[in-house]
Amino acid sequence: MGDPARGGGHTVLSVLRGAEAWLQRRSVDAPRRSAELLLGKVLGLGRLEMYLAHDRPLDDAERAAMRQLVARRGEHVPVAYLLGNWSFRGLELEVGPAVLIPRPETELLVEHALAHAPPGGRVLNLGTGSGAIAIAMAVERPDLHIVATDQSRNALALATANVARHGVAERIELLGGDWWHALRDATQFDLVVSNPPYIDPQAPEGLAADVAAHEPPLALYSAAGDVLSCYRAIVAGLAAHLVADGWFVAETGVGASAPALQLLQQQPFLTAAQLLPDPAGIDRFLLAQRT
Repeated sequence: MGDPARGGGHTVLSVLRGAEAWLQRRSVDAPRRSAELLLGKVLGLGRLEMYLAHDRPLDDAERAAMRQLVARRGEHVPVAYLLGNWSFRGLELEVGPAVLIPRPETELLVEHALAHAPPGGRVLNLGTGSGAIAIAMAVERPDLHIVATDQSRNALALATANVARHGVAERIELLGGDWWHALRDATQFDLVVSNPPYIDPQAPEGLAADVAAHEPPLALYSAAGDVLSCYRAIVAGLAAHLVADGWFVAETGVGASAPALQLLQQQPFLTAAQLLPDPAGIDRFLLAQRT
């Protein structure tokens, strides 16, 4: 395989260049950025600090650690999982194979959710994963009380750690269970927000290879042949759990956006159903209000 952490020497700059070239030959996305992030993890340095210390030599232990990380990145393991942390709206969150890596698009989902959360409101985050959406909302809106659910115990363990890390445990209640089954009673909410699975496992067009290989299928895929399976399960509980004039806000994507909007428009208790684009012009955000 060669040494993925060696490039004509053992300094910070030479190791970065060698790792970048090695990852590029293996068609890894953003090889330079991957190399920078991984070496930064090994050395405990930020990007600028590394380049300021470009001629700093690496010792054997550092080179071995870098070699191991770069080799795994060469197998297309997502860099976020190798780092163990990822930034979401400026918050560092612990991530791992049990949860989706938070995306920039979901940061905008939080924007839409915050815009429709009334002062002092109760928010339900269905399928919380790492807790990214719930934690970002709690940090930015201390007035909100949030319930966050997930059916994965491993995901809830990460969410629990992240909630504690950001000091919002008093305002986020984490519950285990499949969608509405996680709730213990008929509590109603002013806002329901979710980024549910919407990729058909039989037709995963556009899904990056490293995502398909390493991120959790439970958080990626709908029922086979039915991109609306999770949206339908969520909509089924809105009539009972969303207050009058409350809002439902969800993320969607290519192949699911139009049918999901139609599903919302077909519900007699929902109004103002709309589909909004992300900055790339892709229909991404579903919104509807309870009549």
